[in-house]
Amino acid sequence: MKKNSDKSTFFSPKRVFEYNGKVMDFTKPRVMGILNVTPDSFFEAGRHGGMEAWGHGGMGTWRRRVERMLEDGAYIIDIGAVSTRPGAAEVSVEEEKQRLMAPLQEMRKSFPELIISVDTYRAEIVRMVAGEGADMINDISGGTFDKKMIPLVSKLEIPYVIMHIQGTPKNMQVNPQYHDVREEVFAFLLQQAKKLESNDHHNIILDPGFGFGKTIAHNYTLLSHLDRLTANGYPVLAGLSRKSMINKVLGTRPEEALNGTTVLNTIALLKGVSILRVHDVKEALEAVKLIERVRKSNSL
Repeated sequence: MKKNSDKSTFFSPKRVFEYNGKVMDFTKPRVMGILNVTPDSFFEAGRHGGMEAWGHGGMGTWRRRVERMLEDGAYIIDIGAVSTRPGAAEVSVEEEKQRLMAPLQEMRKSFPELIISVDTYRAEIVRMVAGEGADMINDISGGTFDKKMIPLVSKLEIPYVIMHIQGTPKNMQVNPQYHDVREEVFAFLLQQAKKLESNDHHNIILDPGFGFGKTIAHNYTLLSHLDRLTANGYPVLAGLSRKSMINKVLGTRPEEALNGTTVLNTIALLKGVSILRVHDVKEALEAVKLIERVRKSNSL
């Protein structure tokens, strides 16, 4: 691809990406299903860790989960091998590689048309998974945990989710503070997008990072002003599924938070988000279909 010589230009956002022979169309809302290959995800039903679950191409727990999400209408599957729940301990690069390799290879072989996203903040992992056929990178740090990340994803031109976080998973919920959470989070996301665009990389998705270094009040402020972020033209991802911002308001546990998740997903869709990252694909897609039906009626 020809590079633009003017490195200072701020390019126009894209909503249709082409990568690995696939077209990723975010001109309408999509659902990203979560596949955790970790032993310590905050939501028990979302855990699919342990190499015994992956087998050797058979119908293991992981494959049934993926097939179910695809049947329910998932557009993307996001596979993560490191828990990023509040207080989570860091996992070594080698352990992350070990957890990821078998499921990623099996998913690529079994579902060749599937859009596979890998949830990682390490450039070394990105290099590995790109070679194994990953189609997207979902980085909770937005390129801040690894200085090699922005240059690498720019070189690869792989679709990249820039998420905002304050602190690290281990300490992010220890008294997070902002002068103006909306302005600071949105400014960070646009700043990181500009860094990518200055390297002629345009397959960019923004994520405000609900629950990542934010209080309950911070999360709801971001949600209520989410249309300010989507108005910039980039696809925006919302990860609200079964999070504490629901449970602390309703007095529920993650296992009981599906209804609350659907409510917040619906609000996010009304605010213009392009991707819902969820544990429960069927219910999220139902919200998408209903919102799209309302919008169709408004255009008549």
